[in-house]
Amino acid sequence: MKFTYCPHCGTKADKKEIGDEGLITFCTKCNVPLWDMFTTCIIAAVVNEEREVALLRQNYLSAETYVCVSGIMKIGESAEETAVREIKEEIGLDVTDLKFMKSYPYEKKEMLMLGFKAVVKKAEFKLSQEVDAVKWFKFEDALSQIREGSIAWQLVKSVIEEN
Repeated sequence: MKFTYCPHCGTKADKKEIGDEGLITFCTKCNVPLWDMFTTCIIAAVVNEEREVALLRQNYLSAETYVCVSGIMKIGESAEETAVREIKEEIGLDVTDLKFMKSYPYEKKEMLMLGFKAVVKKAEFKLSQEVDAVKWFKFEDALSQIREGSIAWQLVKSVIEEN
């Protein structure tokens, strides 16, 4: 999100030279820089003890390819807490081990996605209303189910290569 008006006082923002940052949107009334903002999200490659990854379909995203569990961080929640919560909410599984893998800027949607490997015990899925389907895929078959080059594909590829 880029500011045109100050979110604190409503004054139209100006540009101001700030150190090495260059011209930054600035509120002269509040005397504060208005940095561009992005939404912070998690994305998780959920894996089990049988070297499988849980991939899901959300038809509002795509009816052809699978994706990883993902979700927006809530205020006051750590990235780790978000990952555990989203996995429980979306596919009904409890995380036994969680490892941060990498951050992925997603400029198209103004998001920063924090990628995790989440280990769970293989069990029956309990889907949320926002998930249309979920399936376990063997590591060797998983990448062909995800849109090549996507953030989910990059994350799953990293998790597979690590194991």
